[in-house]
Amino acid sequence: MFQARASLKSLALLCRSLSTMLESGVSITKSFELAAKKMGDYRLQQTLREIIVELKSGNDVTSAMRKQGTFFPELLVNMVSVAEQSGGLPEVLKALAEHYDHLLNMRKNFFRLIAWPVFQFVIAILVIALMILVLGLIASAQGGQAIDVLGLGLSGPSGAMIWLTCTFGSIIVLFVAYQILDRMFGGKRYFHRMFLKIPVLGGCMRSFAMARFSWAFALTQQAGMNILDSLDASLKATGNGAFIAEIPRVNSVINDGEHLTNALADTGLFTEEYIHMVDVGETSGTVPETLQRLSPRFQEDAQRSLATLAAVMGWLIWALVAAFIIFVVFRIAFWYLGIINDALQQV
Repeated sequence: MFQARASLKSLALLCRSLSTMLESGVSITKSFELAAKKMGDYRLQQTLREIIVELKSGNDVTSAMRKQGTFFPELLVNMVSVAEQSGGLPEVLKALAEHYDHLLNMRKNFFRLIAWPVFQFVIAILVIALMILVLGLIASAQGGQAIDVLGLGLSGPSGAMIWLTCTFGSIIVLFVAYQILDRMFGGKRYFHRMFLKIPVLGGCMRSFAMARFSWAFALTQQAGMNILDSLDASLKATGNGAFIAEIPRVNSVINDGEHLTNALADTGLFTEEYIHMVDVGETSGTVPETLQRLSPRFQEDAQRSLATLAAVMGWLIWALVAAFIIFVVFRIAFWYLGIINDALQQV
């Protein structure tokens, strides 16, 4: 479950290198040998060397990749399998390189958009720790009682350390838990379907999933993959557990002789507009061409959704920081009022 996986950057570089060399007439084994020398990722270099051994033993690329477990994405392995059968491996690898480049750019844009809000959030946590530390030290020096800023009984160096450990520790625990769930299909299926119902976040995830599905379906169909395997690979390419969970339902509808439009509509995951466009393409017999032509538009929608999500996250963090400032101001004000009240009662 915790096996290392190739990064998007490495996958893009590998696919582009192999595509260029194969188009130039270099043999498949020699192409992998040359590509291995270009990779900066040591784990990927070792994996490519193992693939080269398999190729020299007479195995095809697909079998060699499957022996590496989950190191390579399933979409990549499936597309290589179809490309080997159809003889279009260079073209497919080139399309995959562009795909991974696009995913990498979207990830970089997302991190760029949320960098400032995350920085503010971290600073807010550190400021709280500093206040707990300073107020505790002042109270200790004067022999009095420290202002309990959070109402949690935290003060001084120990209180600041407890605060930092709990906050950053909780973030780390949540991150590790997400990574575990992300690698378990059951977790992705449950949580992703729940996330799709959340405003803004759900729209962003849905846009990404439809963009990836459109690209993968157009590519697999043009590569000659049969409809069931194409749908299987395309739904898995979404990376969304809710979409992946619908593979059996979609296959069942197709096996019953229903149209692709009905199969996708039954999932309840695709937008009404998307279903209508698939219906038009299916009526004219040009679904792959239609989705390929519209794929850039879906990607643009995904980018806009990503920007919206990052903006909302920024506002939520700002609201959280503002709420904390107001809370601290009132805590300090009530503390002083308490001192004044005690002094008046003693007069």
